[in-house]
Parts: sequence; structure tokens; C-alpha cells
Amino acid sequence: MPVSIRLPVIAADFRSGAIASWHKAVGDSVAKGEILFDIETDKAVVEVEADDSGVLGAILVPGGSEAVPVNAIVGYLLKQGETLADLPNAGAVSLQIPPGNQAPAGSPADSQPALPAQARDRTFASPLARRLAVQRGVELAGIRGSGPNGRILKADVEAVVGQAAKQAGSAATQPSVRSRRAGRDVPNSRMRKAIAARLTAAKRDIPHFYLTIDCELDALLDVRRQLNEHFASSGTKISVNDCVIKAAALALADVPAANASWSDDAIHQHGTVDISVAVATGGGLLTPIIRDADLKPLVEISREMKALAARAVAGKLKPDEFNGGGFSVSNLGMYGIKAFSAILNPPQSCILAVGAGEKRAVVRGDALAIATVMTCTLSVDHRSVDGAVGAQLLGAFKKYIENPALLLLGAA
Repeated sequence: MPVSIRLPVIAADFRSGAIASWHKAVGDSVAKGEILFDIETDKAVVEVEADDSGVLGAILVPGGSEAVPVNAIVGYLLKQGETLADLPNAGAVSLQIPPGNQAPAGSPADSQPALPAQARDRTFASPLARRLAVQRGVELAGIRGSGPNGRILKADVEAVVGQAAKQAGSAATQPSVRSRRAGRDVPNSRMRKAIAARLTAAKRDIPHFYLTIDCELDALLDVRRQLNEHFASSGTKISVNDCVIKAAALALADVPAANASWSDDAIHQHGTVDISVAVATGGGLLTPIIRDADLKPLVEISREMKALAARAVAGKLKPDEFNGGGFSVSNLGMYGIKAFSAILNPPQSCILAVGAGEKRAVVRGDALAIATVMTCTLSVDHRSVDGAVGAQLLGAFKKYIENPALLLLGAA
């Protein structure tokens, strides 16, 4: 009997998703563990592997389909000796069989109604092409795709962008009359809508309060320089943000009451220190997680963070890499931002907003001195974490930042 291919559960709160694209066509051989299709969620594009080997007999839900419910049958896999005639009747769902792989007369595909006009008019494009089109303001409907069955690929969008830039450059050499330029509407992606809903609810429903502290970085920068010189041959380069993650993790281990989440029935204190780190992508912020960050060496945190950030930007994070986390770090220091206050990432109780390190005048004893200072602001959910606990957490964080040897020892 053909094997049903279903939309899997990829997260605890996952109810439906969009099938971004299929990696296999009807008639293709499929080995167990090969990538069958991509699911586009609010946070990432997740690759779905085949649970069995066989031949892809039917695709019931084509790439580009949205709001596909969990556990819905999206296709069938034929086992050895099975044919299209063995496929069950799919009811009102059309089988999308590419040209050259048409089912023989009398097969289930012949008995299905045609696709509605809305589905026929759908523009099929790869996830990377869609993301690039949104970033560059390109309408996919006007692009002729070079991929299988006319699917629009990243290269097709880049070609259109390049042609537009060339035309704009040519026009710039010609005399022109100044005129008002029309604005444009950038459609909201699933990720952007989800971010908007979560942040609106967080700011509306959670009683935020804010604590700010200044940390001197000169000792940390010196230790970081020595570490990077030591690891230069391996290509490892530790960033200030890596040190911030480690310092925050050790501070949470020292002040476990801050490593908590609010619910109406109880305040849950997390048993592990898992740090969510904000990463900017073309579609919005993602928060991949460094798990057990208090137990991991600084070098391991650095390598893991770079790999997670790369997958986040590419939209390839796995669900267990961004779901969960008990504390967040958001660093805008690399953009020159001196200080800011971040919105909480529920159900977490704290998020640390990290500003740029800059030379400032400080008082040591009765004399002025110059130091590299970084301003950090902790946003706190007052329902689960009191002001004194938040202050203790920031104090512990400052201790680790200003005494970087403790980051290497991993203990106070």
C-alpha cells in the first residue's frame, strides 16, 4: 500500500504551515532520509526528510500552498512493485503531476477536478527567490522562471534586479525633470506578521521595567585579543557578543530566580541556561538558541553562534534551534547604538539590550580616566522577576564582563 506523506509537527505550537517547494517530482526515486519538501513557518524554512524509500507517486499539495494543516496528506510514496493504480482516491484534492510524468489513463489523477483558478494563477518560486523579491521590491508575477515547470529561482530575481539597476544607471546620465517618486507597499511575510503579533501582545500585556548598567570592557578586549591570536590558525574569532552570551549565562546560573517564565498558575524556573540571541535576517529577527550556555567553553559558544547565525540568515534553522530559550540577548552595538530598551520575548522574563563599546571619561578614585564602556539595559517582566532580582542579575553580569578570566573559568 502506498505510504502517505504527511505535513509533520515541527514545533509544539505548530498548527499549519506553507509548503514552500518540493525537492522531488512525481516519478522520482526517493531514498530514506532525502529531502522531500520545504515547510515555510513564521520563523524559518524547515526541510522535511523522507521516512521511507520508494518512488514519489503523487503530490497532492503543490509548492506555494499555504495554511496546510498538520498531519494533512500532501503526497504518496510508492513502494516496490506499486503503480499509480494503487494510489487511493484523493477526493477533492488535485494531483499535481509535472509534464513528462503524467499518470496513465484511468489512474486517480484522471478522476480529480481541475485546480481552481486561484491555484492555477499562483506564482511558484523558491523560498530564497521570494525572500529576495520582498527585500528588493520585485513583483514575482512579472518574472519568467527558469526552474522546473517555470519555477522562479533566486537567479531569476537577481537578473531582474540587475537589469533594473542598469536601466536606472543609464537614466541617471540623462537630464531629467525633478519629480515626486511614488512609494511602494512591501507585502508582509508570515514571519513579519508573527513578529508583529508577538511584540504587540508582549508590549500590551507584560508589565515591563528597565534596569541599566555600564560595564568597562578594556580587560575583556585584551583577553579577547589574546584568545583570537591563539586561535588564529584554526579560523576561530571570538566576538564581544560571544563574551556577552557567556557572561549572561553565568550570571543566570548565579541568579536562577531571573531564569524564569510567567504563567497564571506558577512561575517556572528553568533547569538549564538556554540563551536566545537575536539575529537580523531579511525577513525580520530570529532568535537561535545557545543551549547550556553556562556549561560551554567560550570558544564553543563562538563557533556555535556563527553556525546558527548563518543558518538563520539562510532560513535553514531547525525547529529545535529556535524554539524555547529562557533568556534573550539583543546586541545593536555593531550598528553604533549607544543604548536601547528591548521588548520582551514571551514567555521569557528578561532580555538584555547591549549597546556599543565606546571611549568615555570615567572616575577612578578622585581622578578622571579613559575607559571603553558598554551600556546594557535589562528589560524585565515584573510579574515573575522583581527589581532586586533584576539588579542582582545585572550586577553578576557586570562582574563577569569586567573580570574576563571568570569567563574562562566558568565560575565566580
